[in-house]
Amino acid sequence: MELMLSVLLSLCVYLTGSQPGLSMEQMLQSYIQHAGVIQQTGQVGPSPSSEGASKHDPQSNEAPVIKGVYATAHSAAGARMETLLKLLDETELNALVVDIKDDFGYITYPTGNPELEALGTTQNIIKSMPDLMDKLKQHDVYPIARIVVFKDTILAEMKPELSFLNPDGSLWNNGKSKPDSFVNPYKKEVWDYNIAVAKEAVKAGFKEIQFDYVRFPEGFETHAEKLTFDKDERSRTDVVADFVKYARKELNPLGARVSVDIFGYAASVPAAEGIGQDFEKISQQVDVIAPMVYPSHYGTGWYGSKVPDAAPYTTILGAMADTKKKLEPLQDGKPIIRPWLQDFTASWIPGYIKYGKHEIEEQIRALKDSGIHEFLLWNAGNTYTPGAFYGTE
Repeated sequence: MELMLSVLLSLCVYLTGSQPGLSMEQMLQSYIQHAGVIQQTGQVGPSPSSEGASKHDPQSNEAPVIKGVYATAHSAAGARMETLLKLLDETELNALVVDIKDDFGYITYPTGNPELEALGTTQNIIKSMPDLMDKLKQHDVYPIARIVVFKDTILAEMKPELSFLNPDGSLWNNGKSKPDSFVNPYKKEVWDYNIAVAKEAVKAGFKEIQFDYVRFPEGFETHAEKLTFDKDERSRTDVVADFVKYARKELNPLGARVSVDIFGYAASVPAAEGIGQDFEKISQQVDVIAPMVYPSHYGTGWYGSKVPDAAPYTTILGAMADTKKKLEPLQDGKPIIRPWLQDFTASWIPGYIKYGKHEIEEQIRALKDSGIHEFLLWNAGNTYTPGAFYGTE
């Protein structure tokens, strides 16, 4: 999840108010040429253009009201899974978001797709996806596959031409202590690669594909002029929205929903041209929008609070008002709003409070008072607060 981006932006607010012997290129090109799958319509490869088609939720008559939690692939495959299932069994929670392509760029289970596996980007973390899916089905858990899209250090290192290059020809990274690299959202090869991973997840049984890091790197506008990368006449916000539109066109015919995680501030401010995120443009192309509205990520003064982290009800209520207002122009084309809520203590925030049962319930109460009944809980360690009431009806 985009924790570090949110923290950085919050700080800014405080401060300002299959074949051996093939080269990697040959393998990737082979993959791109064969990335199409047989869709429910019987067609092989990309579906016809849906330009002008009205939005249709492929699961409107079968999906429950989603209240879920996040699990890393290691949690989903390990002993923590039993704790998560117990939580889901004993509460109103009913969904699990599982890392299928993680923050490094690794596919987290063997898909059986020879083109994908030939790229060397697969790790055998979830050793038996059928076993995992059977377990989720037994516990009546709605499965959501999280796919990190454009933050992809692994693919960028393997194929620098799909990324951004420094003036000396080296691969650009974001300069963190553990540096991340991104791949270029203008590259159709990158789109097809991620959508192929998504199609394999749908084949495995996931009902929804949740795309994360659907953006350019943070602060990209300060680097773009000195970097070498392929681009066309489209703006960054347009190319990101175009990816989401293409993904939905490819995945909806398979019966899968498409959702996108998006920075919570995006509903409250104009489009983030630098990173290419426009809340309205992206929302127009998805079945579900998942704004990350953690109270700890709002700076002093937001929604009248000196420390929004210490005012979870007020902060979420304000964020939902902004979200609904931002989506008003979409009218009948509005997606489901399913925010990410905070189930962690943000000890780095001046004036922070410890988050527990009361703080979680206050966030959910704000959703209910806003007429929003779906949500996801984020805790990076997948350790969630016991005893909370998760009802929104």
